[in-house]
Amino acid sequence: MNIKDKSISNFLSIFVLVYTTDTVAQIDYIQKIAKYGLDNDREKLLKSLYNLIDHYKESKKVNMALRLQSTVKVSNQKPGNLTRIGSDYYFDRQNERETNDLIIDKIRSEYTLENIIVNEELKTELIQFIKENKSIELLQKFGLPVSNKLLLHGPSGCGKTLASYVVAGELNKPMYVINLGAIVSSKLGETSKNLTKVFKNATQEESIIFIDEFDSLGKIRDYNQDHGEMKRVVNTILQLFDYLPDKAIVIAATNQEKMIDEALIRRFDTNLKFALPNKNQVLDLIKLTLEKGKFKIPNSSSLDRIIENCEGLSYYSIQKTLVNAIKRTLFNNIENNKLNTQIEINIWLNLIEIEKKSLNKN
Repeated sequence: MNIKDKSISNFLSIFVLVYTTDTVAQIDYIQKIAKYGLDNDREKLLKSLYNLIDHYKESKKVNMALRLQSTVKVSNQKPGNLTRIGSDYYFDRQNERETNDLIIDKIRSEYTLENIIVNEELKTELIQFIKENKSIELLQKFGLPVSNKLLLHGPSGCGKTLASYVVAGELNKPMYVINLGAIVSSKLGETSKNLTKVFKNATQEESIIFIDEFDSLGKIRDYNQDHGEMKRVVNTILQLFDYLPDKAIVIAATNQEKMIDEALIRRFDTNLKFALPNKNQVLDLIKLTLEKGKFKIPNSSSLDRIIENCEGLSYYSIQKTLVNAIKRTLFNNIENNKLNTQIEINIWLNLIEIEKKSLNKN
C-alpha cells in the first residue's frame, strides 16, 4: 500500500468522524470511503464524501454535514500525494442540482431523419443544419459561421418536437428540455437568472437546449404597457444567443411565431415552418407507423377513404388514431379468436371522426 503518512492521517480523520457518528445507516458510504481512501483514489473518495454530506443535509443532520464538510475542506488544503479535483466541486454539484430543477429532462435521442415525415424543402433545411453542426471545424477553418440556432414554428402536432429529437439523434448530442414552469418566475429578474443557469450548464457540455412554447419567453417587447420584466428576459436571451458557443445548439419551437420579438426572430440562423400533412405525407406516415408492426395496410379503396378523412388533421392526430385502431382491432381479434391482422377500417374511421370533433371543441 503506497500511501503517505499525511494522506493516511487525513483519510482516517474523515473515516473516524463518519463511522463514530452513524454506524448503521451509512454503512454503504463508509465502505466506499474506506475503499477509495485505501485505493489512493482521491477523486472517488471526495465524491463519496460529498454524497454523504448531501445525505446528512437531506436527513436534517445539519451539524454533521457542516462538520464533515469542514473536515474535507481542511484536508483539501493540506499537501498530499493524491490529485486534487478542485475545492469548488461541491458547489458545482449544488449548481447542477439547481439546474436540474429547471429542466424537464436531459435526454439522448435515437431518432434519425428516417423517422420524420415533412415536405422536401423543410427536410433539406434540416439536413443542412445537421451537416453544418457535424462540420464545425471545417467551417471555422474558412472563417464561416455555424448555424446553431434553430426556430421551428407551425401548428401543434406537425413534427416540431420530433424534429428536435432528430437533430439530437443525428448529432449524437444530449438535449436539455427546458421546464418553462420552473424557469418563469414572478420574482423580479429571477427568470433571466434561471435561463442563464441552464445555458451555462448546457453550453459547457456542448449540448442542445430545447425550448418549447418559446413565445412565452420571447414575447414582443411592449415599451408602453409591460413593466420591464419581459424586456429584461428578451434582452437576456439576446445576449445568451449572441455569445452561444459554436458547439452548443438552441432549438426553439412555437405555435405563435408572430408573438415573438423581431430581434429574437432575426437571431435564429434557420427558421423552419411546419404545416399539416398533404395526402402523400399522410400515406407516408401510415406506412412508417405500420412498417415494424404485424398489422397490414388496408386495401387501396379503404386507404383512399382514410386519407380523405384525415384532411385537416396533424401528423400527431393521424398517428394517434391509427395506433388506437390497431389496439382495438387486436382486442377484437382476441375476443373473437381471429388471426386477421387487417386493420378494421370502420374502427379507424370512427376514431378519426372523434378526433376531429374533439379538436373542433377546442
